Amino acid sequence: MNSRPYTLLVVDDSQLTLPRLARALGPEDFALRVTPHGPEVPRLAREVALVVLCPGEDASGTWALLDRLLPTDTQPGPPVLLLAPPEPRNTWLEALRRGAEVLLDPWSPDELAARVRRSLTVQARMEALATQVGELQKLSSTDGLTGVHNHRHFQERLRDEFRRAQRYDDALSLILLDLDHFKQVNDQHGHAAGDGVLREVAGALQRGVRETDLVARYGGEEFAVLLPRTHLAGALTVAERVRRELRDLRLGSEGGLRVTASFGLSSFPHRSVLTPEQLLLTADEALYRAKHDGRDRINLHSQVPAFPPPSSSGG
Repeated sequence: MNSRPYTLLVVDDSQLTLPRLARALGPEDFALRVTPHGPEVPRLAREVALVVLCPGEDASGTWALLDRLLPTDTQPGPPVLLLAPPEPRNTWLEALRRGAEVLLDPWSPDELAARVRRSLTVQARMEALATQVGELQKLSSTDGLTGVHNHRHFQERLRDEFRRAQRYDDALSLILLDLDHFKQVNDQHGHAAGDGVLREVAGALQRGVRETDLVARYGGEEFAVLLPRTHLAGALTVAERVRRELRDLRLGSEGGLRVTASFGLSSFPHRSVLTPEQLLLTADEALYRAKHDGRDRINLHSQVPAFPPPSSSGG
């Protein structure tokens, strides 16, 4: 088993089962906590490795509690072992169908210990598998060099956030930035130094935004920052803060390497931004103009008013 005892929660109104469980499960491997049926059971269950459920007098209450205890895709939890009488047979069969382990009473200590250990082993394997899946999902959405999100994940979030902004009539802004003269960094200082610059820039971007914002490596030396619920004025504030932080970075082995970046901003709602592709295109156009106008600057997408100006009442 493990180096410390597993804690099991015994749900039993009568508490008559506890002495039998204590004799069957040695204290070197298991510590038992007992509680009656009640609304506190699901909370207590989150603190233990396994729940031993003894049916109460109210069968419907037992089923309602079992439904709240059994793990689901959205609500993980410990496994549940139901100690059930052999009759009525449909009772414990239904528990099996719902995902609980079942042990019929009277039970032997050896069988109880075996079923508990099996449930814990299966649970440990499922948790390890969930951890591996989570790590794979993170790897699939993360840029390996910089640690921020990758281009594919950015495109997915862009579509999702744009749909949400449209649905709730909310603001959404996008910042595209491209490092100025980055080829010279690689040519003069080597690709290892260039990689270090990209990592530092990614770190500066993450420090400059909220947890709800998304930072992604868009490609090469280009990054994207998606700002949900942020109007253009707010995005401009973020971009200026990041631009100044990048200018203040001292990179390279002796701190003599400096970088700047050009920024293009776009936002929704706007009469020229009706799709996520248009949000991206207008930000890219603004970025191109920032490059063309001298770099190390911020340009906004075409300043067409979001709403037509009021008509003049004069002649």
